[in-house]
Amino acid sequence: MRTCLPASIAVMIIALASCSVKGAFTQPEKDLIRNSGDVMRVLSIFNPDDSLILRTPSEMLDDKAIKSEEYRLLAEKMLTTVQSPEQDGVGIAAPQVGINRRIVAVWRGDKEGGPFEVYPNVRIDSLFGEVRPGREGCLSVPGWRGIVPRYSSVIVSFTDPATLQTVRDTVHGYSAIIFQHECDHLDGIIYTDRADSLSTLK
Repeated sequence: MRTCLPASIAVMIIALASCSVKGAFTQPEKDLIRNSGDVMRVLSIFNPDDSLILRTPSEMLDDKAIKSEEYRLLAEKMLTTVQSPEQDGVGIAAPQVGINRRIVAVWRGDKEGGPFEVYPNVRIDSLFGEVRPGREGCLSVPGWRGIVPRYSSVIVSFTDPATLQTVRDTVHGYSAIIFQHECDHLDGIIYTDRADSLSTLK
């Protein structure tokens, strides 16, 4: 015998089910993270399939996902990828390795020792200071450079993976520029969209 739920209860159950999976890694994301090598393939804006991913805004992770083995692996592989001899970059965003999540790895030249650090659920809360044009490149736009105006300082917020609390950090100088570049990736924006001029590497 099958009973029918009232429409209002059915809608509520569907909504709760949606909330329970919001922010979790999808199975294709888990497969990509687990099955890729230590150095992940970096997507190129010149590849039509890659471009669709790079132009898609990224989503937040829930607490369970941040504590998961997939997040640990992804953070580790993003760090390995950006620092690899093939890339030799100063920052990378998760969409660049095929994962549309709000995660970036940034070189913190403003900190002692210049560490690379990974930031989940990162957002720029405030831009301030002088706007200056500077030269930029991108791992996903190989062979090109551009002159891009950026603010000299930012306030970023992110989830601390250890405490799962929201943390804010004020960043100045070159690291602030890296945060702006990488957080743009999370909104589907490529630095070429903001560039005053572009040129090919010779």
